[in-house]
Amino acid sequence: MALSRAERCLVLLLRLLSRALLVLLSLAARASAALAPQPGGEPPARCVPPPGQPLLLLSAGQLARRIRRREVKCTDVVQAYIKRIEEINPLVNAVVKVRFDAALQEAHHVDKLLSEGHEDEDSLQEKFPFLGVPFTIKEAFALHGMPNTSGLVSRRNLISTSDALVVSRLKQAGAIPLGVTNCSELCMWYESSNNVYGRTNNPYDLQRIVGGSSGGEGCVLGAACSIIGVGSDIGGSIRMPAFFNGVFGHKPTTGVVPNEGQFPDALGVRTEFLCTGPMCRYAEDLEPMLRVMAGPGVRKLKLDEKVSLEKVKFYCMEHDGGSVFVSPVDREILQAQRKVVEHLETQCGVQVQYVTIHKMKYAFQIWSAMMSSRDSDGQKAQLFTDLLGDHGKPVWPLWELMKWFLGMSLHTIPAIALALTEKLMKLNPGGNAKLLFSMSWACLSPSAHWA
Repeated sequence: MALSRAERCLVLLLRLLSRALLVLLSLAARASAALAPQPGGEPPARCVPPPGQPLLLLSAGQLARRIRRREVKCTDVVQAYIKRIEEINPLVNAVVKVRFDAALQEAHHVDKLLSEGHEDEDSLQEKFPFLGVPFTIKEAFALHGMPNTSGLVSRRNLISTSDALVVSRLKQAGAIPLGVTNCSELCMWYESSNNVYGRTNNPYDLQRIVGGSSGGEGCVLGAACSIIGVGSDIGGSIRMPAFFNGVFGHKPTTGVVPNEGQFPDALGVRTEFLCTGPMCRYAEDLEPMLRVMAGPGVRKLKLDEKVSLEKVKFYCMEHDGGSVFVSPVDREILQAQRKVVEHLETQCGVQVQYVTIHKMKYAFQIWSAMMSSRDSDGQKAQLFTDLLGDHGKPVWPLWELMKWFLGMSLHTIPAIALALTEKLMKLNPGGNAKLLFSMSWACLSPSAHWA
């Protein structure tokens, strides 16, 4: 479908804004690195030191098993993770609020329960699959006694008085929360930096970012400061931090895991995108975590059925077609992707089919249009500018941009840019509909994208 002159002008304006934003972010990152203090003139550490305590190298399932069998005390496990956080967090700035005293007290209760010997190991495993296992939670989720700002300065004094439902379920399963971790402002950017807590650094290279918006979780897992964690994902917020930090994360099917108890929660059409999911350092912990977090919702899945990989369709796509919003795929990533394809084909008997979806280069614009669209009942999507104001004083993106240049804005430049994009998208609802239609047509038409 051909675009009108006004629509072409709008697309050009969006491209110019996106390129300007990328330049600003690049300059800000370079300035931050250049201005970073270097005590004694020595170069800063490039990565965090590896964990030396053997307890930090066990999966959550292995830790729970050893605790149930009384092979290790729960207090020793929790203390090992506390010590690791105290050692590493000054470097990465991932854990933004801790509850160490309460965690140690809860660990003592676990050790006391086990010393009484009222229940056997099988009974304990069924009731408390994560008995005594430390975990962390993305700060966007409510954890009793902890802040729940989602990186918004206007919420910096807000303290949760209850637990999010998934947090409550993990606690009921025996897990012990250590604290909450950093995220991007309102959980809407691909790094984890805000004006409440600052930026979280990648444990493998402190000059690099951790991804977002569940980047604090990805970081603490990758740095061996936690073993399992709670994240959320509406556009990559679990998947990107898992990739950036070398850990595992899963965005479940919509409706399987409850979203209640996080800010911002999804309304309208966004309920079809927002998913709460597990994050962990070891892949073996993903399924047990999902079962606990989903609760009764796990019945919507078929986790107990054996999967035959030969019957699963695998597709591979290496490039998005040249979007102005993303950089080209690096050679190392392409090589890794091709190794996965080779392994699937040679070791698993899978036939991988390469595809080229030409409209994929408009993925960000299409995602933005879908996020701004009405749901099936005609309900309007919640405006990002309303969330920035937290239902109080209105936020005007252009004014905030001017304040940001003067160092006076309470908001980050990605949040301001997203608010500006939202305003521009509202000016062209017809173009948004064309984007959605064209992408649906591209995905349904075999001749359009199969290589």
